[in-house]
Amino acid sequence: MESGARARVLGLSWRSVVLMAAAVVMVVFPAALAAEEGQRKHAYAAMMYMGTPRDYEFYVATRVMMRSLAKLGVDADLVVIASLDVPIRWVQTLKEEDGVKVVSVENLKNPYEKQGNFNSRFKLTLNKLYAWSLVEYDRVVMLDSDNLFIQKTDELFQCGQFCAVFINPCIFHTGLFVLQPSMDAFKNMLHELEIERENPDGADQGFLASYFPDLLDQPMFHPPANGTKLDGIYRLPLGYQMDASYYYLKLRWNIPCGPNSVITFPSAPWLKPWYWWSWPVLPLGLSWHEQRRRNLGYGSELPVILIQAVLYIGVMAVTRLARPSLSKLCYNRRPEKTTAFLLTILKLAAMWSMLAAYTVPFFLIPCTVHPLFGWSLYLLGSFALSSIVINVFLLPPFAVLTTWLGLLGALLVMAFPWYSDGVMRALTLFAYAFCCAPVAWASLVKVMGSLQILIEREVFFPRLGEPAQTAEFSKLY
Repeated sequence: MESGARARVLGLSWRSVVLMAAAVVMVVFPAALAAEEGQRKHAYAAMMYMGTPRDYEFYVATRVMMRSLAKLGVDADLVVIASLDVPIRWVQTLKEEDGVKVVSVENLKNPYEKQGNFNSRFKLTLNKLYAWSLVEYDRVVMLDSDNLFIQKTDELFQCGQFCAVFINPCIFHTGLFVLQPSMDAFKNMLHELEIERENPDGADQGFLASYFPDLLDQPMFHPPANGTKLDGIYRLPLGYQMDASYYYLKLRWNIPCGPNSVITFPSAPWLKPWYWWSWPVLPLGLSWHEQRRRNLGYGSELPVILIQAVLYIGVMAVTRLARPSLSKLCYNRRPEKTTAFLLTILKLAAMWSMLAAYTVPFFLIPCTVHPLFGWSLYLLGSFALSSIVINVFLLPPFAVLTTWLGLLGALLVMAFPWYSDGVMRALTLFAYAFCCAPVAWASLVKVMGSLQILIEREVFFPRLGEPAQTAEFSKLY
């Protein structure tokens, strides 16, 4: 009996050892396989969708942000939640060149499109809710593409089920928030969309603010020193979402609560930092472009810049060689009514041509090029097209180029790096504009006077039936 009992005990012991070993293998092997495949417990995620006039710019901004995170050495996967209509070549570039994991999703239908205050550019921002479906991760930091990371923020993965920053006194900002993925939470959010939960703006911002209405009353997040994860809902310190407008007032950061880690640009779409005109108009634009220069470069835009520069230089050379000689113009009176009509037409044509000379180059420059390249190409292009206006309408060069010189001076005033604060910078720019206004008005008057002389000399409008005079008999009275 004792030997039989001992055998049964040994048999049970071996079975227990085998079961324990199997359990260890089941737990450890998938973890090891996930580690081998590069799977981590945390992720920084962004979303990408199509259907706005600025799809390409946000694609570039997403690449720059992801590459900057990788360069900071974050201990997390980089994920882009991309709608199915995102171009395949963009998806491949994100995967192969940027090391990003792309999760393809269908666009969520926005039930708030008929709201009176709905902005169509926010139609697909509810795709951000897919972040809760990333259940392979323990924590996810969801990001907008207009974030600029100054330093690593991996301590955010210690936060609870939902954490966000209040850059507005009463409403938290959804440009960066921490979440714990959950299919139950994701399905519940989809249900709330179906029943059209209250949403003040029809976008992700309003929906999440309505879904987490008590966040303002929650405690501030302070990462535990031992690295443990917190449970619950927390407010994040302002240093994790520093509104760029705080910088422009003092021209320096002064955010005492929390680390100064992330800059956000919740401004008008055409003032985002990746646009070349963002600097020196908005000084922080250069900081974003510096990150792009280090992480991504400008190889896609450089050929276009070089082609445009060559064309503008060619335009200046051709118009200079084709300039008519004033010494060959013939002064010939015509009836006053006819002269007045032609003068009006000519003034309109000249003014529209001058306006085109300063607007056309602006729209031809690639939007996301470096500001130094962008402004240089713009000044070159506007100078070249202004030279056409000068030569076609025989206008005094300095009067036409006064606007060009004024723009150059304004850029230098804005780019001056030693202002004490943003107020002094704004006052200096105002004083410069005030001093330039009389010069600009005098130049405009001179241009109009030149057009009057042009009509009287009948350069473009000779009398019908009169033989054209040759240069041999031309006189200037």
